[in-house]
Parts: sequence; structure tokens; C-alpha cells
Amino acid sequence: MIKFEELGLSKETLSALKKKGFEEPTPIQEKTIPILMNEDKDVIGQAQTGTGKTAAFGIPIIEDLEHSKSRDVQALILAPTRELAVQVAEEINSLKGSRNLFVLPVYGGASIDHQIRGLKRGADIVVGTPGRVIDHINRGTLKLNSLKYMILDEADEMLNMGFIEDVEKILAETNQNKKMLLFSATMPKKILNLAKRFMKNYEIVTVEEENLTTDLTDQIYFEVRNSDKFESLCRIIDVEKEFYGLVFCRTKVNVENVANKLIDRGYSAEALHGDISQYQRERILRKFKSQNINILVATDVAARGIDINNLTHVINYSLPQNPESYVHRIGRTGRAGQEGTAITFVTPEEYRKLAFIKRYAQTEIRKEKIPEIKDIISIKKQRIQDELKDIVAKNDYEEYMDLAKEMIKENSPEEAIAALIKLSFSDELSEEGYNEIKEVNIDKSGKTRLFVALGREKGYNPKKLAEYIEKETKVDQKKIRDIKIMDNFSFVTVPFEEAEIILGTFQKQKRGRKSLVEKAKPRSGGNNENRGSRSNRSNKNYKKDNARRSYKNKRN
Repeated sequence: MIKFEELGLSKETLSALKKKGFEEPTPIQEKTIPILMNEDKDVIGQAQTGTGKTAAFGIPIIEDLEHSKSRDVQALILAPTRELAVQVAEEINSLKGSRNLFVLPVYGGASIDHQIRGLKRGADIVVGTPGRVIDHINRGTLKLNSLKYMILDEADEMLNMGFIEDVEKILAETNQNKKMLLFSATMPKKILNLAKRFMKNYEIVTVEEENLTTDLTDQIYFEVRNSDKFESLCRIIDVEKEFYGLVFCRTKVNVENVANKLIDRGYSAEALHGDISQYQRERILRKFKSQNINILVATDVAARGIDINNLTHVINYSLPQNPESYVHRIGRTGRAGQEGTAITFVTPEEYRKLAFIKRYAQTEIRKEKIPEIKDIISIKKQRIQDELKDIVAKNDYEEYMDLAKEMIKENSPEEAIAALIKLSFSDELSEEGYNEIKEVNIDKSGKTRLFVALGREKGYNPKKLAEYIEKETKVDQKKIRDIKIMDNFSFVTVPFEEAEIILGTFQKQKRGRKSLVEKAKPRSGGNNENRGSRSNRSNKNYKKDNARRSYKNKRN
């Protein structure tokens, strides 16, 4: 915690950071916190997802604020999605410790009445999505004329999702004498223009993206059915002499299920997710760091702040939602000069996503086969022999010699040893302890039909659309086939791997809340090409309908 102490943080904040398992500040925290705490400047921070941006702006805000007796909102944090808003609110709540600060998330899809009651009670820090924040401003339930801090988190995402006008409306409602912070992974011209219009004396803080995939991390994937994942996990653990690793699942329910099933099978495991209390979290992390447990099953969010250098394995039980998460997950092994292994379970439906992760991470993830039952039993037998040889070599058996002599009076040495092995290892060496795993063969040669929200009205023909996709994604336009251009949208066919690259590249380019490119879904009758025209609507009516949906999505 020395580096955190050097930043001049209070004992209360240092205590909260220690409880969360933080050991030293990330580069964005180390650069941003001193500016916000010691200088009268606005900040533009450029850093990738997963680099600790929330703590970078959250810690100085918490250090500065006290609960407002006038019930004024003192800090507003805008986030592009409800998931991120909840995540940021939870993070700040965990950083504030016992301070009397009320943090309220406000977003579409949740009870607005509950949010209104929270605002009336007096929220010091509001974390919200643009649409819902504007809703509260229009209702008069959220006033922004006494802000000390205005934060835009993931500003480029808000731009991509079409929220930039909403952001400008919100900024227009704020007071002049506030500090403004803008965090973004990229800095497009519109974001910089926004900064110039609404920020005064600002400093730009840039952190280069870390390449967490190292030569010390061996990356493997196994093709398995979803129903065989748990059996596969057990086999991988059993093959290793000393397994000490993190198992990542996507949801809290998955984490609980996997951890409980491991414990039922006799493994030393614990679950870590957002519903775990602070006390339980500290207790579990102490046990894991001291290796009293050797398996920790966790969600991405819950695993933040865990800094352990000697992990042998990171297991992606569930494929992460995005390539960045994969890179950060596997970066937890292969540290401090020690070799580590990253293993990913891939179902047939997920292969395209794995292909995109490989391309994004610029790394090789090789395919392996799940260990056979007979191979695991063989490894266990060899392990028992090695341990017995070690005991003999150390002469660490004298107190049992009399019992051994008694046993071989009536039995041969072979019979006596066989009986002891059965007594001690019968369960461990039984093949009945494992279930069969069906072999999976994923067809990697297939093709995918994609829907593209660009058509004739935007000036596209087959040649121009293929050239545009190649320019944006680096996918050879020769692989883009069967192009069908409509007035407002188009369809293309590409191989599986290229499809995932295209989908991944365009996921941040939006039309409302929908991506510019999506996997085409067949309507009734199985014809992809009827998308948008099947109900005999004219193109004009279709455009109006689409605009209304985009507006509705945007407001939510």
C-alpha cells in the first residue's frame, strides 16, 4: 500500500482499498489522483477498459465530499449503459468505506419512483445513463446547479451509441464552477470538441494499453458441450500436481453452482461474486492468498483487485463477453517469472467469438483434447509412487515399521501394499468417479449471413459495400460473397472466422442501440432477406418505425 499512501490518501480510504485487495495503484490512478486532489484542473483521461478508471476518479471524489445537508447532488457520473452505471455505483460504494455518502444509480428499466425517493432523500453521488438522467431533469427531480464534479465515463461509447446530444443537454444544466472529468478509450474528434466546449483548464492523461498476454502464459482451448464443462474442469484440476487458479464464470449463479459442485466433489474451493459481503470477501481472499483453498470461482467484477503472482491456471469456464476481458483474465497468470496456463472452454456456438478473441489479442490459442479417464488414473498412480519414493528417501516412516512387520507376517509384501492402497486411495483411483465426455467437432468451414444497416439510399452497391467492410475490418473483400443490397440495409455472407472479426469491429458503431452489423436472423419461413420488409410495409414506413425504435432505445 506504500504507493497509495504516497498519493496522500486518508486512512479510511487506504483501509477500504486494503479490504478490496488493492496493493498498488494502476498507471491511470497514479497519474490522475494527484491532479484531482492537488490541482484546480479538469482531466481528460485516455485508458482502456479494465485499467482502474473508476477508482481513478472515484477515490479523489470520495476524499473531497461530505454528505450534503442541503440534499444537493454533488457529483454526477454519466455512463453509456445500465450495466456500467450499476458497476460504477457498486465500486464507489465499496471505496467509500464507512463515510456517510449516499450513492444512487439511475437508469432506464428500473423503478423511477424508487429513484425519485432516493433523490428526495439526498443523493450525494448520482451514477446514471443519459436518457434516465434527462428524464429526471425534465421531471424536476434532479437538479445539477450545485455540482462539484461532473464525470463522463466511456465517453466514446456514449458517442457511438448516439448519446452525445443528450450529454450536451445535461452539461448545459450544470453549474460553471465544477470540476469536469472525461474518460475514454479513444479520442475521436467529436469527443475532443465536446471537451473544448465544456471544459476549462484541463490536463490530458494518457495510459498506453497493456499487453497482458505474455510468453509465460500457455494458452489452450477445449471444445466441449456446455453440459460437459464441469466434468472437464475436474479432469484438468486432477491432472495437475499443484493446481492453484482462478475459474471465471459470467454470472453470480454460475459462480455459486460451479463452486458448490467442486466442494461437493471434495475440492478446496470458494465462490466470489458481487453478493458476497465485504467481511466474507476478505476472509475468502485471505484463504486463497495463503493457499488454504486452491480454487477460486469468480465473476470478472468480483476478481478486480486480486493481485496474486503465483497462480498456475486461469480457467475461462465461460467465454468472456469481450476480448478485453479475455486479455485481462489471462494476464493474471504467467507473472513474476513463473509459467502459467490459461484454459478456455468453447462450445460449438462460441467458436466464432473465440476466433475474434484470437485476432484481437494477436495470440495463438491452441486446441487440446480433454484428458481421458485412463490417463488421469495413470497420472494419479504415478503420483502415489513418487510420493512413496520420497518418503522412503527421507526415512520418514520409522514409527510405522512395527505395524508393517506385523502385516507381512500373514501376507506377502505385495498383498499388504495393495490392501493399503485400496484403503487409502480406492476413491481417488476409481474410474467411477468420472463421467464420460462426448467428443465435440466444431465445423470451422461454415459461413455466416450478416445484416448490414447500409443500403442504396446511403450510396452503396455490392462493390462499395465490400470495399467499405474491407477498409474497416481488414477482411479480404474476396471473402465477402453473396451481397444483396436493399434500400436501407444489405446482406453479405462470410466465413465463420471473418464473421466474428466483422461483428467485433462494428460492435461500437451503432444505429440507436443496435450495432451497424449484426448476425442475420431468419424470420418465419427461414428467409433472411425478408428482414424489414416481410410485413408488406413500404420502405418509408419501415424507416419511420426504425427511427421510433432508435429513439425509444436511446431514451432508455
